[in-house]
Amino acid sequence: MGEIEDAIVRADQEAFTKDPPKTLKGQINFLLKQLKTTRAVAAELGVSQRSVERYRKGDRKTPPKPVADRIDAAVRARWQPLIRGRRRKEAATSTGITVETRARFGYTAPVGTTDDGRMRRLTVHLPPAYAQRLFDARTQGADDSDLCAIVAEGLQEIYFKDGGTRAEQLQVEFTDIDYFDVSF
Repeated sequence: MGEIEDAIVRADQEAFTKDPPKTLKGQINFLLKQLKTTRAVAAELGVSQRSVERYRKGDRKTPPKPVADRIDAAVRARWQPLIRGRRRKEAATSTGITVETRARFGYTAPVGTTDDGRMRRLTVHLPPAYAQRLFDARTQGADDSDLCAIVAEGLQEIYFKDGGTRAEQLQVEFTDIDYFDVSF
């Protein structure tokens, strides 16, 4: 995953209204409720079916770190999907997203204006249309450069062109991302 994809996943996970189970036994029981069988849970986690049974009973309380990380990731991926879906829909239809980034912005502009790229730190609220395009592209498997192009277009229109009130011919390049975060 790329930097923009990671930021969207982070923002998605912040949508929890209730924390996921913290104990190993609670996490395994949650996965069993979702996946129905110990065999399916074992296949998801890459461990034996017997290990899953031991985790569930409490006979084994501390799995190896890679397994514990896979358990945590599997639980988080399935935790409160309706809440996350509702937040994404709300962002795409009414509230939009807020992008915070530190990156190099360069310009293609008319003669007589500066076009030297420079590092800038921006926090910009993008309207719902850009959120919808970003979510749609992500769902269709777009790579990070495609997601970056959508964000760059949003920053260009909202921040640099001020919603179409200035710098009509300006084209913005969004490169050398040092930091990127999104919230919705």
